[in-house]
Formats: sequence, structure tokens, C-alpha cells
Amino acid sequence: MRAAFYMKQGPAREVLQVGEQPTPEPGPGEVRVHLRTSGANPSDWKSRSGRTATMSAPLIIPHSDGAGDIDRVGAGVADRVGERVWIWNGQWRRSHGTAAEYIVLPSVQAVPLPTNISYAEGACFGIPALTALQAVRLAELSPASTVMIVGGAGSVGHYAIQFAKMRGARIITTVSGPEKAAHARRAGADEVINYRTENVSRALRH
Repeated sequence: MRAAFYMKQGPAREVLQVGEQPTPEPGPGEVRVHLRTSGANPSDWKSRSGRTATMSAPLIIPHSDGAGDIDRVGAGVADRVGERVWIWNGQWRRSHGTAAEYIVLPSVQAVPLPTNISYAEGACFGIPALTALQAVRLAELSPASTVMIVGGAGSVGHYAIQFAKMRGARIITTVSGPEKAAHARRAGADEVINYRTENVSRALRH
């Protein structure tokens, strides 16, 4: 299979390579996903650069998020061949992530992707959406809550707005420009503050 990989840490243009790697086979309880898209997150490039971790294996295929189709299953897995899925934690505690044609991982980490959601959108769920969901859960938001979400146009903030709105909360968010403000409002923000031109502390007086 074709894959992007690195065998030493450093700047992307110096260490990333693209070439052939062995195509993985699923083991018991696993599925193999033919990837259509791969999602890159800050944790991915920080690991590759050496900022946050040392090399966990001699060769690493990066990226934790992605989406594609299950093309093979291992022993003990119901027939899921042909399912459209998005995946999470693809490269967590393993050396081969989603920057490749195929990935093998536990069946539970391949989540059905609705037909009205594109593969590109599916590759954006993993780390950003699950981080936002955990934050909203920990905040224990309700219809009586007012919450400030910093960076409402960013991936995590944008998902957090949607999850908080599902719980009925009133949402205040910050952005850095008018296009980002419109993006945050479409997600459900009740009040949007441009921190470049407005005083963010005014939100605390409401």
C-alpha cells in the first residue's frame, strides 16, 4: 500500500516520505479500513516534530483520524465489509495511523458514517469532536447554563458549540473576524465576540 511515513523526527519536509509499505491484515476483533481521507491534528505534527514524544517505533505512519470503507474483517467480527466508517485514535498506541491506503484497528474504533456525511467530514470527527464532547459532558451543561467557548470557529470550539446547544445552553464564543463569526453563529452560538475589535469582558456582564 502507499503511505506517508517517517523514520526520524523533525520538520515535515525533511523527514516525511511517501512510498510502499506492507498492507496490514486484520486480527481477531479487528477490521481493515480502506481509507479515503486522513485527518491531521496538532498532536500529529507535534509528535512528528519531536516536541511531545520520542519515536515509538522505527517507522511511523502518522495521523489518528480518518474515514473510508471496511474491506476486510478479522475473526469474531460480524460481517461489516462494505460499511462506510469514520475512525478515531488510529495511531494511538500503535505505529501505523491513517496517512495510508489501509489501516487495521479494533472494530469498535470504526464507527458507521451516515451516507449524507462525506469522507472528508468524517475524517474531522475523531480528536476534535470527541474532545469537544468530553468538555461539554464535564461542564454538565443544561438549559439553565450560560457557557463561554473560546475559539468558536476552530474545530474543537465549533463542535463544542453544537454539543452545548443540543443541551439547551446559552452560548457565548470568541472569534477573530467576521467570517469566523458567521461560522460560529451557524453552529448555534447566541453571542459572538470578535476579540480583535471588541472587549471580551463585556460578555461577563450579561
